[in-house]
Amino acid sequence: MMVIEALKWRYATKSFDKNKMVSKKKLDVLLNAFNLTATSYGLQPLKLLVIENKQLQKDLVAYSMNQEQIAQASHILVICIETTVDKNFIENYFELVKSIRNTPDATLNPFKTFLTQDFESKSQQEIKDWSIKQAYLALGNLLTVCALEEVDACPMEGFLPKEYDRILNLKSKGLESVLLLPIGYRTENDYMADLKKVRKNIDDSVIFL
Repeated sequence: MMVIEALKWRYATKSFDKNKMVSKKKLDVLLNAFNLTATSYGLQPLKLLVIENKQLQKDLVAYSMNQEQIAQASHILVICIETTVDKNFIENYFELVKSIRNTPDATLNPFKTFLTQDFESKSQQEIKDWSIKQAYLALGNLLTVCALEEVDACPMEGFLPKEYDRILNLKSKGLESVLLLPIGYRTENDYMADLKKVRKNIDDSVIFL
C-alpha cells in the first residue's frame, strides 16, 4: 500500500519552490533507479543528463514552451538516447556481461550474433524509435521512485529537442534529448497539488481473461 499511497500523492508539479533543493542522497537514489531501469535486451541505449546550473535552467525555459518549472526546479533530468546502436555497441554490452557474470563466450555468442544481425537489419529510424521506447520506460520508473522518495516531478515532452541538443552539445556526446523531468519540491500555492486525481475506475482500465 505504501507504493499506492505514494502514487496517489504524486502529480505533475506546476510550481516548484526554487529555494528547496533535492539532497545528494535522494538524487543518488534517482540516478541509481535510472541506471537500474529495465530496457529491451538489457542494452541501455540511454544516458541521463543532470542539469543543476541555475543560469542554464533559466536559458532553457525559452526552448521548453516557456514552462517556468524548468527554471524553478532543483534539477532538470534530461533523458537522452544514444545516436549509434550498432555492432560495436552490442559487442561492448556483451563484454560487460562477461566481465560481471564471468559468462563464457560459448554461452553468449549465439545471442550476441542474433542481436547483431537483428539490429543490422533495422533502419536507423527503427532503431531510434526502439530507443525512444526505452526512454519512456526510464521516465516511468523515475516517476515512481520520485513518488516513493517524496520528490516532486513534472514529466515533459513539451520542449524543442534540437535546441536542447545544440545548447547542451549533445551531438558531440553521441546523444539526442527525448524527455525532460524537472524535480524538486512543490510550492504551497500550487493549485494542482490538492486536486483529486482523475483516473478511470479500475474496472474500466483492467481486463481479466
